[in-house]
Amino acid sequence: MKFIHYLETITGVGIYPLTSLTIFFLFFTAMTIWSLKADKGYIEALRQIPFPDSKNEQ
Repeated sequence: MKFIHYLETITGVGIYPLTSLTIFFLFFTAMTIWSLKADKGYIEALRQIPFPDSKNEQ
């Protein structure tokens, strides 16, 4: 028996794709709004985390 047949036996299984899409859309919309409104100094500080002392580069 194929996997799709298992899903067909679940009552109300059609709501899961819509719920997943909604969560995905809301998360990335919120992240986009946050990134546009975030303090630019904070973003620059986060950018420098991997290389805190870039003056010592050779």
